[in-house]
Amino acid sequence: MISRRALLGSAPGLLLSKSKPKPPNIIWYMPDQWRGQALGSMGDENAQTPHLDQMAKDGLQFRNTVANTPVCCPARSILMTGQYCHANGMTANDLRLNENSNTIAKILKGAGYRTGFIGKWHLDGGPRMPGFVPPGERRLGFDHWAANECSHDHFKAQYFRNENKPIQMGKFEAEGWTDLALEFLDQQKSSDQPYFLMVAPGPPHDPYGAPPEYMQRFDPAKLRLRANYEEVERGTTRKDLAGYYAACTAVDDQVGRLRKALSQSRQAEDTALMFFSDHGDMLGSHGMRLKRKPYEESIRVPGIIHYPRLIKQGRVNENLFSHVDIPATTLGLCGITPPSTFQGLDLSRTVAGKTNKTRKDAYFQIFGPYAGDATVAGWRGVRTNRFMYARYVDKPWVLFDLDNDPYQRKNLIGDESARNFVIPQMEDRLAAHMKATGDSWNFNWSAPVEDGGRLYKDRTYRSVAEYLAAPRP
Repeated sequence: MISRRALLGSAPGLLLSKSKPKPPNIIWYMPDQWRGQALGSMGDENAQTPHLDQMAKDGLQFRNTVANTPVCCPARSILMTGQYCHANGMTANDLRLNENSNTIAKILKGAGYRTGFIGKWHLDGGPRMPGFVPPGERRLGFDHWAANECSHDHFKAQYFRNENKPIQMGKFEAEGWTDLALEFLDQQKSSDQPYFLMVAPGPPHDPYGAPPEYMQRFDPAKLRLRANYEEVERGTTRKDLAGYYAACTAVDDQVGRLRKALSQSRQAEDTALMFFSDHGDMLGSHGMRLKRKPYEESIRVPGIIHYPRLIKQGRVNENLFSHVDIPATTLGLCGITPPSTFQGLDLSRTVAGKTNKTRKDAYFQIFGPYAGDATVAGWRGVRTNRFMYARYVDKPWVLFDLDNDPYQRKNLIGDESARNFVIPQMEDRLAAHMKATGDSWNFNWSAPVEDGGRLYKDRTYRSVAEYLAAPRP
């Protein structure tokens, strides 16, 4: 069994200075379902993302940023709590995250930050619409709140503030949410209080599409298909791909608006703007849809950080950076020691360029099946810089050599050499993660818990066990 230190690498300490620096403003800009490959700066020839490409040139790009549980609510819960899903309880989509969780918003609020959330919330459970979450503990430490639970109606979005009265957005939601973010920034112009703002637009999540001026930029027939794309019946089409890239470009324009506002208000120098997503999208790779898969298109997300006071321009880091590390690293950038409940690494010194040390591998969890995207059962996985390995409770599933097979087209599970050498090593890593984090196969479930909207149609559930024990009509 490998040691925890070897498993995770050397966890960097806080950023220290003889004179206490001004705490940075923090903005997390997190669109939904944006896979890490879909950026010009990542080499995607279809992507038209000039603002994000420039942000990468002006700051730091983690090219191997990954989602530990690549599906909406679980991923968001990790980012809020700094804990893997079995630890924070969010083992299925559309559960309610425990209001007593020690979230990053609560911690920063306690440190004197103004906290704000704008966009798709998706942490409250129960019916997704109309989407009101009342002020108080269910907002998990965010004081300013202009959001809704979840709708994915990108052209007819509505949101709430502090009253249960829906406000119609009246425009493509990526633009509408950014309008609200700019309103928040305008309120901060004359304030010395640092802030933590999370902006979470729904696009490019399906249904794929964007306003006409973006759609006309992408001819489905001229798109360059990913090398592992497979056309299958009722799978992702070229039209879907065009709509996806159009939505990405629409969101990119909003990032440009946000950066311009930060510059004009002279907040950019003291603001750590972090761009990432909750998970990726298979988009026809291997003939698959959506997420929940141990494939690069599902687990890899963007990872760009712009913070001029600390980060030199044009830096690229190829090491692994996972969702569970983002809250701890954010607190490290603020000079705050992450609490003991956080299970990720504080990589703030890596972000600052003071060290290149980071984690040696990343750990992945899916806890049950979902017929909607052909996920047949819960699985666990571990990814190093070279290998991706995943297994079910009763058998190994996939092993890919990413150095020699970056599109994951050759499963090495049956390879004799891999069976004798690589698989045992990856099994050791996976077992070490399970032990270190307190995970167990007992957290899995096999009933069709998420399919058909079961967890959010009628009432709110706080755990899969509660749902399974509830009486059925």
